[in-house]
Amino acid sequence: MKLRIAFTGGGTGGHVYPALAIDDAVRAAFHADAYEPRFFGNRRGLEASLVTTMPLTFVPSAALQRKLSLGTLRTVAANAAGVVVALGALARFKPLMVVATGGYVCFPVVVAARILRALRIVRCGIALLEINVTPGLTNKLLTPLVDEVWTTYAASDRAFGRKAVVTGAPVRASLQLLKDAASARERLGLDPDRTTIVVMGGSQGARSVNEAVAALVTRRTLAADWQVLHVSGERDHAYMQAEERELAPGNRVVLVPYLADPADAYAAADVVVARAGASTLAELATTGTPAVLVPYPYAADQHQAHNAALFAESGAAVVVNDGELDGDRLWWTLREVLEPDRNAAMRKAARTLAPRNAGAAIVARVLDATGTNTSSP
Repeated sequence: MKLRIAFTGGGTGGHVYPALAIDDAVRAAFHADAYEPRFFGNRRGLEASLVTTMPLTFVPSAALQRKLSLGTLRTVAANAAGVVVALGALARFKPLMVVATGGYVCFPVVVAARILRALRIVRCGIALLEINVTPGLTNKLLTPLVDEVWTTYAASDRAFGRKAVVTGAPVRASLQLLKDAASARERLGLDPDRTTIVVMGGSQGARSVNEAVAALVTRRTLAADWQVLHVSGERDHAYMQAEERELAPGNRVVLVPYLADPADAYAAADVVVARAGASTLAELATTGTPAVLVPYPYAADQHQAHNAALFAESGAAVVVNDGELDGDRLWWTLREVLEPDRNAAMRKAARTLAPRNAGAAIVARVLDATGTNTSSP
């Protein structure tokens, strides 16, 4: 029996990359002709460009709203249209498993899967992945409709009760491979021997982080052995190119808009400056990378603040509030984090937070839910 999995999620890399990581894990466990995945996403989301390993079906959807407004009718109409599209696509695909990894497109797809299962048109398990410490609105609403919620942290059990299964956060296979730092730096156009600061604002960029880095590298002379890889995000790339023209003397900075696969960046980094999205934190833990975390202040339910607090308490990260971040604050924080003993301790602490073979744990849940057998390629 062929294992058909319908993945749904999107909008940002933090929702897409976990689905791709699960896909990696399933592909490693199954012959190619025994596994058939399909991704259900939104045409405007990052999934439109990131999902290349499986067919992609676009489903209309809109962000759920916490309050009634003039936009509520548009939201209802978009998601109702999404349910209709998903009903037809899922009925044709006939998945054995639906895996939702976050983002508002999950809502119409999971609702459609539940309807088809109730009508006995599709017999499938339905699982929700929640890699944040606390769930968002969409995942809270979807919890009654799914069979299991796969979580990263035991603390999430309070939100999901008996449906919670701690699996860890899945991370792409490329990030689990040990890479030589010097070689990774060379591939990125960096000096192989310099202490390397990697700044990643996420798939959408982070304006306050970008501005603080620009102030750091244009107004201060960095330590002689420092260099910066600045991943600005596509949106801010042109805006940030001014920093390349105005660097303080002696500073070495490589500016890129985005890295679809950041494996080399993590391998190259002595420290990463980033937002505190759950997917980013799972990658930091897996690669054992010390971090300066700047939680996005407008995240729903303060997800990123909760995520960052967990890493700070473990000693794996230093947290700087978005409103307090500037070039000077970043300078002194980096000096602290790059002190050799502190850096080594943070690297060790980060590894203690790494998911324990999350991919294998999730594959086991899929096999259990679908009654299929694994066969290694």
